[in-house]
Amino acid sequence: MSRFPVPTRVALADDHAIVLEGLKQVLSGIGNLVVAGEAADGTQLLALLAREPVDLLVMDLGMPGVDSLAFVQRLRARHPALRILVLTGNAGAGMAHAAVEAGANGYLVKSGDIRELVPALMALRDGSNYMAARAPAPATAAPDGIATLTRREQQILMLIARGATAGDIAAQLDISPLTARKHRENLMRKLDLHNTAEVVAYAARQGIPLGAPKPPEVA
Repeated sequence: MSRFPVPTRVALADDHAIVLEGLKQVLSGIGNLVVAGEAADGTQLLALLAREPVDLLVMDLGMPGVDSLAFVQRLRARHPALRILVLTGNAGAGMAHAAVEAGANGYLVKSGDIRELVPALMALRDGSNYMAARAPAPATAAPDGIATLTRREQQILMLIARGATAGDIAAQLDISPLTARKHRENLMRKLDLHNTAEVVAYAARQGIPLGAPKPPEVA
C-alpha cells in the first residue's frame, strides 16, 4: 500500500461531483494522507484554504470562478508553501509549461491515467515537480511558441483567452491600459498573430481554457 512519509493534508477542487468522488476513492487507501476539504469553485477554494491547513492542492483549472493560470498565480502569492497539482481537460503543447510558470508544481490531464495521481502527489510532497505522461515537455516547445513569451505576456494571453479587454487586463494586473496594449502587441508579434480572434484561436490550440468567468475577490 502506498504511504506518505509524514501526515499530509490534501484539498480537492473540482466542479464535477463524480470527479471529486473518484479522486477521494483513489486517495482513500493512502496511508498518512487526509482529505482536508473539497471545493467546487474558486470562492469555495479560497475559503477552504483560509480555513484549513493544507499541504497539497489538486485543482481543476476549468472550475467556475477560476480565471485559469492567473488564479494559480494568486494562490502561489497567497500560500507560498502550498504544493499545487493542476488538473485540466486540455493537453495543449504550451499548457504544462505555462502552468509551471504560473506557479503550479504539477500537471495532470483528466483524460490521462488515474494511476498517475498518487505518484504525482508523492513527488510534490517530496519537493519535486510532476508532469503528466501525456503533457508535452517544455523543452519540446517550438522556439517561436508560447515559451518565448515573458511571464507577463503569458498572463495577458490567458486573460485574452478568457475574453478580457485591454481595460480588464489593466485592472486585473494593476498596469496602465497603454502598458497592457504594449504587452498584447509584443505577444502577437512573437506568435505571428494579427487580431484578437487569432489570439483566442491560438490559445485554444494550446489547451488554454476559454470563456470569461468572474474571478473571486481575494482579500
